[in-house]
Amino acid sequence: MNQCGMLSGLLRYRCTAEIFQRCGGGWMKPSSRALSSSTGLKVPVRLSSSSSYMKEMYLAWQGDHNSVHESWDTYFRNIHGSRPSGEASERRPSTLLQGRALSHSLDTTQKVVEDHLAVHSLIRAYQIRGHHVAQLDPLGILEADLDSFVPSDLITTIDKLGFYGLNESDLDRSFQLPSTTFIGGQESMLPLREIIHRLEISYCGHVGVEFMFINNVEQCQWIRQKFESPGVMQFTKAEKRTLLARLIRSTRFEDFLARKWSSEKRFGLEGCEVLIPALKTIIDKSSAGGIDSVIMGMPHRGRLNVLANVIRKDLNQIFCQFDPNLEAADEGSGDVKYHLGMYHERINRETDKNITLSLMANPSHLEAVDPVVQGKTKAEQFYRGDRAGKKVMSILMHGDAAFAGQGVVYETFHLSELPSYTTHGTIHVVVNNQIGFTTDPRVARSSPYPTDVARVVNAPIFHVNADDPEAVMYVCLVAAEWRSVFNKDVVIDLVCYRRFGHNEMDEPIFTQPLMYKQIRQQEHVLKKYSRKLIAEGAVTLQEFEEEIAKYDKICEEAYTSSKDEKILHIRHWLDSPWPEFFTSTGEPQSMSCPPTGLDEEVLQHIGRTASSVPLQDFKVHPGLSRILRSRADLVTSRQLDWALGEYMAFGSLLKDGVHVRLSGQDVERGTFSHRHHVLHHQEVDKQTCVPMNHLWPNQAPYTVCNSSLSEYGVLGFELGFAMANPNALILWEAQFGDFHNTAQCIIDQFISSGQAKWVRNNGIVLLLPHGMEGMGPEHSSARPERFLQMNVRLTQLHDSNWIMVNCTTPANYCHVLRRQILLPFRKPLIIFTPKSLLRHPEARSSFDDLTEGTTFRRLIADDGLANRCPGDVKRIIFCTGKVFYDLTKERKLHHMENDVIIIRLEQISPFPFDLVRVELDKYPNAELVWCQEEHKNMGYYDYVRPRFLAVVANRKPIWYVGRDPAAAPATGNKSTHINELKRFMETAFNLSTFHGRNI
Repeated sequence: MNQCGMLSGLLRYRCTAEIFQRCGGGWMKPSSRALSSSTGLKVPVRLSSSSSYMKEMYLAWQGDHNSVHESWDTYFRNIHGSRPSGEASERRPSTLLQGRALSHSLDTTQKVVEDHLAVHSLIRAYQIRGHHVAQLDPLGILEADLDSFVPSDLITTIDKLGFYGLNESDLDRSFQLPSTTFIGGQESMLPLREIIHRLEISYCGHVGVEFMFINNVEQCQWIRQKFESPGVMQFTKAEKRTLLARLIRSTRFEDFLARKWSSEKRFGLEGCEVLIPALKTIIDKSSAGGIDSVIMGMPHRGRLNVLANVIRKDLNQIFCQFDPNLEAADEGSGDVKYHLGMYHERINRETDKNITLSLMANPSHLEAVDPVVQGKTKAEQFYRGDRAGKKVMSILMHGDAAFAGQGVVYETFHLSELPSYTTHGTIHVVVNNQIGFTTDPRVARSSPYPTDVARVVNAPIFHVNADDPEAVMYVCLVAAEWRSVFNKDVVIDLVCYRRFGHNEMDEPIFTQPLMYKQIRQQEHVLKKYSRKLIAEGAVTLQEFEEEIAKYDKICEEAYTSSKDEKILHIRHWLDSPWPEFFTSTGEPQSMSCPPTGLDEEVLQHIGRTASSVPLQDFKVHPGLSRILRSRADLVTSRQLDWALGEYMAFGSLLKDGVHVRLSGQDVERGTFSHRHHVLHHQEVDKQTCVPMNHLWPNQAPYTVCNSSLSEYGVLGFELGFAMANPNALILWEAQFGDFHNTAQCIIDQFISSGQAKWVRNNGIVLLLPHGMEGMGPEHSSARPERFLQMNVRLTQLHDSNWIMVNCTTPANYCHVLRRQILLPFRKPLIIFTPKSLLRHPEARSSFDDLTEGTTFRRLIADDGLANRCPGDVKRIIFCTGKVFYDLTKERKLHHMENDVIIIRLEQISPFPFDLVRVELDKYPNAELVWCQEEHKNMGYYDYVRPRFLAVVANRKPIWYVGRDPAAAPATGNKSTHINELKRFMETAFNLSTFHGRNI
């Protein structure tokens, strides 16, 4: 009998009993009914040895030849001497002989089956663990997975065949290939020797593929086909020449910088020069697939080379950055050349299509740019209507130590498939130096590979030896196609080395002597690859040398012209230009702000929508129905609470075509259950309604989205989103203001200083719930002192690095949100939002405070009884935020409305010098007090003190009232909190025995 047919029949029979269908990493046992229908067997199945399987099947066959698969029918006929079944019955051998024949046949068959199954297991072992023995390290001294142990189920020597019950004599036997491999090409059977050979080519060469953890059969099969099909990793002569030319540019650029500026830090790409042709291959392949905008982020290593040879920034602009005498033409501090970004539109020469390339500026916080890139990519996709990411994509480059060590990488990965944050697949390229600054990877990470974090989202990981340019190119082509087909993240791990130290001035041999002895002997990849192509006849030595000379000449000419540059224009390095927003000189189109008030009819319309359910037969929770009725009552009485004030701001901007996006933890409902911008059907799962999107027929879209439990990643994402379009209101809300501290890197490096370093304007709004309500140190303070300390001490909005407000009325909150968009320039806006004031009966506004002619009030003066006789006022208390309502309550309790004036600073920074001066001049006989609920070493004290002194010009003292200095921002004891509040409230109004402190 044909061995293949016999095996097929036996395997088909065994699957009816106990075969587990492989789905990526899991197993699924089919039902008995499904098994019966799929195999055609009509006999009962017992989970026993293969011999009992066949005996039972044989007995069934004797009763009915059609009860078994045709291959088994043939097999049993052969047992009976190839006679028809009738003859076999008439000339049946003795029972003893029949048993011996059957037993012998069954033993032989069982061995055949087990051998085939062993080969199938061998194939799967290579697919799962082949990358562990792949030849990935160009230096040949380290294992990419930090472990030199060879898995026992991988065949690397003949003696290990015994693991599978095979021996050397089996190497030339042919075996049936499973449907889960493509190594046979068009062949269904191969000798074991050839099977092992092809598996080693596919999985143990210069490419190691991690993908078997993916729980999607289609995706696993797609990857298998790309790497197992015979002859896939082949290139034409023209493709090899292009690859060589790109490698020449990458290598000679670094050589040129080293010759001209040998003592400068360049953070060059030496040791991973293949990164440049790799990126260009990804871009070419993506461009051919329809992508016309690529947004990239990367650390500093290789940035200048990427700017020069991928983005194609003018070389003279790069070289002039090395001139120490270059004067800055633009305001701001600027940044080092290997932190800057670039935006460039050009023709892709390989596809003859227009493409826009943007490299985002990034500080030395290596992975901080990751979510920023994703946010900007998402924004471009959103505004272009690119719902599937077929036009805009992102590429992120990483270092191996940072990729494994920095948590924002994990946070960014976990945004990759969330509906409101996905960019439909990012290609990650890890420049794997196999070392951190001076830290060996064996003490820098606990995972085998630096890329293991990508496994959490089932992203395939392609490890590749960076000294094999063709293997790198093939992996890049597969990665670009994967992203296009599946719209999922993919990781390319370029296992390379760092030819010099962390920077060119550093001596790495102090800490890695063996590695750097090998590196100094290591032949450059350009030499190795050029020699290979010359030997193949793909290029001649003369052509190779001419290509080098051609690029060297380009660099020399650019160097000469760079000397003519006397002024540094940072605006030439913008990664997110807004050409329609500025004049040709980069200045705002205007310096006036239109009114922020609204028409009464607009207010009423928004109010009615905010207090209703726009969809019919949409059942909301009874408690929410009561909230909506309360809103309706407020609208009827022409009143606003905090939630309605926000609704008015968002709704009116949507009417004017301004996209509004609110993101953060639990923002759809609101942490304090006040917002309810997304209504949930109480009886239909996943059915929701966003009333804000039902305000006007042709309104802009409103996006409100609960984020993952991340601050660093999500705030970076929203920052990037805000970079794409100045005519959109992008807001991020912290669950509690205190929680922004885990996103401090984004605040410090991008929001506070972004314009100074990179001339990067941004209008992002941070909503930070703040207030001392006795909720403990983690739910009280949004740390205003930190923002104030970083604020540029100027008086004009346009000159400030950000704007800080602490509104006390819903109307003022609405005005400042509208002003954020109506201003002719963009600055980040930090709003310390309330918690208890969300429902405070005194924290209400009238529609009159929002109607036409009204505007944002930087300072709210006291219009009470004392204002009638200003000469009799004995004390002016300046404050900001929630403490105002505590002060007014205390003043009323002491019947001091005629003696004490309470003035609110709604805009803290820039400081309202002009309005404060007016108020002080109004009450010449009053003593001055600054009151805050925060501790003296926190809050606003250090910021307002010198400004008040500047206004009063030392004519009178100013007293401090508030909590004493403390290490924690608030007490966690309710009784202590109440006593603290009572103590400083009494101090604020005790005129006869004042215990304040002179500031």
